[in-house]
Amino acid sequence: MINSGLPSDKSIIKHVAIAGNIGAGKTTLCELLARHFHWDVHYEDTENNPYLSDFYLDMKRWSFNLQVFFLSSRYQQVVRIQQGQRTVIQDRTIYEDAYIFAPNLADMGLMERRDFENYTTLFQSIISQIKAPDLLIYLRASIPTLVEHIQMRGRDYEGSISIDYLKHLNERYENWINSYREGRLLIINVDNFDFQYDKEASARVLEMVQGELHGLF
Repeated sequence: MINSGLPSDKSIIKHVAIAGNIGAGKTTLCELLARHFHWDVHYEDTENNPYLSDFYLDMKRWSFNLQVFFLSSRYQQVVRIQQGQRTVIQDRTIYEDAYIFAPNLADMGLMERRDFENYTTLFQSIISQIKAPDLLIYLRASIPTLVEHIQMRGRDYEGSISIDYLKHLNERYENWINSYREGRLLIINVDNFDFQYDKEASARVLEMVQGELHGLF
């Protein structure tokens, strides 16, 4: 049974990952799915990130440090997931660092080209050693929805995020998702499903995820 939190003999489901822009609702969905299916959660390491606050104050100075930290953190998460026995849902994927955030910083002139090339080489070495998620869930959200969510949670270090920055990230997310071929993909339009406050919306999202999981057996 999927909701046992353990893959059955027939199942190889270990790793479900949530992708989406800043403020899309990744953590909220992780918590919803973890409660319903009795999964473990690996959250994005923001509280213990030694670079995040500095990055938002001076992106060019700290961009490379931040991206390497996230790459290392998520690689360690994936290794633990693949070596473990329980089904785990991951808050943000290792792909987003390499295909969304790092190239966006490089194109904006906020990461030196040599640093970006170094980072990309490191990512390619890492990605060759791990498997893609059994199911990737992408949360698609418009800029107004992202801004509303960011303002509601009120994190100090996110106060300086610009609309243009979010737009650039959204464009990269769409390009990446349109070319994603590594595994099964479910897209949820967050503008249409307020799964944090609307019980009917959360129930519908759970049905969508359940449907995708059946296809993995």
